[in-house]
This record gives sequence, C-alpha cells and structure tokens, in this order.
Amino acid sequence: MWRGVSLLSALALFGAGLTACSINHFERREPWRDQAEQVCLAKKLVEPTEFVTPVAAMDGPGPCGMQQPFRVTRLGGGSVVLKQRMTLGCPALAEAEAWLADTIQPAANLYFGVPVVEINAGSYSCRGRNNQPGAKLSEHGFGNAVDLMSVKLADGHVITVKGGWRGTEAEQGFLREIFLGACQRFTTVLAPGSNVFHYDHIHVDLARHDPRGLRRICQPLIKFTPQLGAGVERPLSRPVPPPRQPAAPQAPVEIEEDDPYGVAPMSKAASPTQVARAPARPPAATAYTSAPPVRPAPHVATAAPAEATEGYDEPLQLGAPSPGTGPIY
Repeated sequence: MWRGVSLLSALALFGAGLTACSINHFERREPWRDQAEQVCLAKKLVEPTEFVTPVAAMDGPGPCGMQQPFRVTRLGGGSVVLKQRMTLGCPALAEAEAWLADTIQPAANLYFGVPVVEINAGSYSCRGRNNQPGAKLSEHGFGNAVDLMSVKLADGHVITVKGGWRGTEAEQGFLREIFLGACQRFTTVLAPGSNVFHYDHIHVDLARHDPRGLRRICQPLIKFTPQLGAGVERPLSRPVPPPRQPAAPQAPVEIEEDDPYGVAPMSKAASPTQVARAPARPPAATAYTSAPPVRPAPHVATAAPAEATEGYDEPLQLGAPSPGTGPIY
C-alpha cells in the first residue's frame, strides 16, 4: 500500500515539475493588465448574474492570474449556453459579450436564419503560447483570451471552425463575418491559415503589442466583403442564371451603293467592299514664265517739320524710320 502511495506522490511531483517547466518564471506581470481590469470594473462593463459569477482572485503560478475573475456558464443574458465553463477577466468577458451581440448573432441570422444557442470555447489556462514550453506566456494565462471552436444553432446545426472555414458557402461566410468582426474589437485575432496552431479555432485576445496598445494583429489576410450592415439580404447560394434566349431576327443591313464622294455610282454587280474612286485631282496651277511684276511701294506722307522741342537736338520724325536708324524696341 505504501508503495502505491509513494508511486502516486512521485507522479504528482513529476507532473508539477512539468507544469513548472512549461511556465516562464522570468516573465513579469505587466502593470497595464491590472489597470485594464480596474478600469473595466469601475465602469461596470460586466454585471454579475446567475450565469456570470465573480470568484476569488487568482494569483499564480508565476505571473498568471487576474484580480477579479468571472466564472461564466452562459452568455447573452443566459440565451447562449457554454459547452464548457469559462473563466475570464473583466476586459475579455466584456468584449466577448459585445462580439456575440453585434457580430456572431447577426451573422447567424443573416446566413442561417436562426440564432446561436451554444458555444464551445476555451478560456483560462496558465501556459506558454501555443502550448510551447518556455515560450512567452499566453494571454489565456491572464484570463484575457478566448478560443472559439464551434457554435450550435437553434435548429441543431453545428458549425465547427475546423470544418466550416472551408465548408459550405454559408458556413464560410458566417465564420469570415465573425472573424472580421473580432478584428474590430480584439487586438489579436488568429484564424485557420494564420499558422499551424490555429487550424481548428479562432483565437481572440486583448494583448498589448506596443506601449500604447494601438497595434493590432488580424490573421490571415482574406479576400471577403462583409455583408453585415450592407442593408441587403445576401443569398445563401449562387442563383441559377436564366437560360439564354436566341437573338431576335434582324432586318438585313443595306449596303450603301452610292459613291460617298458623289463622282461615279458603284455598279450593282460590284462587290460591297469595293471602295469608291476618289475624285480627280484638279490640274496644277500654271507656273509663272517670268518674274511677277513689282508693285510700287506705297507713298508715305511726311508731316511738316515742327519746331524744336526742349530736350531734343532735332525735330521728331513722324514717318517711317530710315534704313540706318537701327532696330526698334
């Protein structure tokens, strides 16, 4: 018996050692995390209900934890069941509720005509990013991230991120709508195609990627035009094009038979593509056999000499200047 107890104790210590090795103990908890929690709580962005319960502060292991965790069993005022209970801090929970209200539910009604009634998502977990030992701590370790894996609609249809990202047209449109909607609210959004670790879920968090918290990461880059807010209903499948009708019969086009230059009419037997003859060129002008007669220069009248004006040595010339007077400016 004591041998069995010793074996269990050894396994427990070994597991604790593995957990400790997977956490980066050299990492420190940034001050902005507690500040963000305090602001969220002061603004009462999260109100306790029978589905959202505040629990005791979580401190550790290492820098993991949060000042005021909330244990959540339902979202949307109780209308959406969580397949697994979530533990989140105030900022992430407030944004998750807003994401559900302004993007997820409207997208479900747009593409499927029914709301979401159940969500399968992950939350708090004190571990390194992408579960890599020694890596920088994940935002999950601070209750600041959510991993959305699937949703269930009111008609029983389940949409998984893994299968729906390249699933039917409606599933693809729905998941891309909520992906782009998340990019408007969270600072980090990673979906299938961003890296090998996010092939089956959409990861969202509120990490700060720069001192002011303005930089955002939204991957992968997709070519998609969101339909939410467009004001028009989007068809769930491509409409079948109408059958092509034969063109209506048209009257034969009469080919012009008159010479456009008005010189000589074309023969009816001539080819329609025959080009009309150009008009004959008029005879060239006769060249002069001798130089043309020189016309006499016009007579220029000159004014009578005027009296000398003060400041001039000689009277002003009112006629044409003589050839030797130089250029005129």
